[in-house]
Amino acid sequence: MPLPSARFAAALEKFDTLNGEDPNQDTDAEGRAWPKELLYGHRMSACLARVAPAAPEAVQLAARGQHIRRWVIPRQDFPMDRAGYHQWRNTLKKYHAEVAGQILVEVGYDEATIARVQALLQKQQLTRDADVQLLEDVICLVFLEYYFLDFARQHPEEKIIDIVQKTWRKMSAQGHALALQLPLPAEAQSLVAKALA
Repeated sequence: MPLPSARFAAALEKFDTLNGEDPNQDTDAEGRAWPKELLYGHRMSACLARVAPAAPEAVQLAARGQHIRRWVIPRQDFPMDRAGYHQWRNTLKKYHAEVAGQILVEVGYDEATIARVQALLQKQQLTRDADVQLLEDVICLVFLEYYFLDFARQHPEEKIIDIVQKTWRKMSAQGHALALQLPLPAEAQSLVAKALA
């Protein structure tokens, strides 16, 4: 794997600086507190490095920028129904693409790479574009490994089963195989098994 370029390192540093401003906190496996989206970005990068160490630079950038400054567009600003949820998600995708694009311009990336990262962040051509599918698999794996159980405990079981089924449909066959190898707690494994039954 080639050494990262100076602009790649600068982009990650700028992503991390912005995500470091997240007022929401999360805790890692060692019990250390992090700004929530900063920890998420590092988890995305680590998961991508594990499942696709030779991933293109644009995918690596999109993985780290996936939730950039997510907290500035809260879910409660949109109607609390399915249409409102999709409106929120689409607004976030555009926002993440814009912020990431500004940073990539600042550190000297070319227009083609910037456009590619923005397309990845907006999940354009999912299922038809291998890089978008790889990014989606990593998003789903990070959700299942780190966020699923807490999320599941806040909602009725039938809703959780529906969400796991929807998540599964977004993943590739390789993503499914990797998900089934995750060291999930028994409670999470049981919910996944019910969803896939």
